[in-house]
Amino acid sequence: MNVQETILPRARRLRVAPELSPEARRRLRWMDYYGQHGNVTQTCRHFDIGRETFYRWWKRYDPSRLETLEDDRGTRRPEHVRQPQTPPSLEARIRAWRETYPRWGDRKLAVLLRREGWTISHATIGRVLARLRGKGQLVEPPVVRAALHKQRRRARLKRRYATRMPWGYLAHQPGDLIQLDTTPITLYPGCQRVHFTARDVVSRKDVVAAYRQGNSAAAEHFLCHELPRMGFPIRALQIDGGSEFKAKFERACQALGIALFVLPPRSPRLNGKVERGHRTHQEEFYDLVEVPDDLPAHNTLLRQHEAVYNGLRPHQALGYLTPNEFVARCRAQHR
Repeated sequence: MNVQETILPRARRLRVAPELSPEARRRLRWMDYYGQHGNVTQTCRHFDIGRETFYRWWKRYDPSRLETLEDDRGTRRPEHVRQPQTPPSLEARIRAWRETYPRWGDRKLAVLLRREGWTISHATIGRVLARLRGKGQLVEPPVVRAALHKQRRRARLKRRYATRMPWGYLAHQPGDLIQLDTTPITLYPGCQRVHFTARDVVSRKDVVAAYRQGNSAAAEHFLCHELPRMGFPIRALQIDGGSEFKAKFERACQALGIALFVLPPRSPRLNGKVERGHRTHQEEFYDLVEVPDDLPAHNTLLRQHEAVYNGLRPHQALGYLTPNEFVARCRAQHR
């Protein structure tokens, strides 16, 4: 092609030029520059492009058909794409488990499916979930109203029974140390409750309950009537400086012979496991369940959630055992 043939009168160029894309207009500027200067090296340096790129488009360029500068390759997706090998029945089970427990990730779902006899990796489950989500067949559940909120507490006076944790105290068996904490729940404007969470630091087993008020009477009731669901002797409790863990609660701990360790002020990181428990129960219960106004019904739902957490939900920190399975293994090793 003669270089001079690429230089068309402006009126003719506008007459024959279709609606070009920005990329095609950019390539047209290459050709115009080259038509004016007649030097490939100078053109490539001016537009910062490679010689192979310029020659590829120069061979395609037709001055009378500027649409030849369009990229007509379209998608680069291969004609034959590997199809998913996951059986439809297995995809249905993955979807069913995910819809039942929408906050559980692929690793936890892999443990549950292996219990049912399926042979599958967590990476395959992740791909199946992404594919279902892309097709619109897997929709994340809406977040309901209830939410956990932490309160800031003032400085506390010296405790009568509770002490600081002794230096070097370590928990080796379930029951050696239970972290206990509370947080307010706002179900809706004008309806608030107090959520109690107790977590064993060794087995990660949780006991949860809700009360109308977060006072020492409620904490005493939780200690005497709810905490025994741990299923093993409790030797020590770790608490923050909240007023609900004084008075009746402190006297009950002393009467039961349970050591009571109080944290220094403004140090929630030292109660990190139960703080993480609050987040788990927020994401897997309060974000997904419509909590009723009736307190007994609220606690009934919490009991069901607690049973799933302790007996069904695989825990990554426990090698994907459930807390109940971990406790049973500890008992067998101790015997």
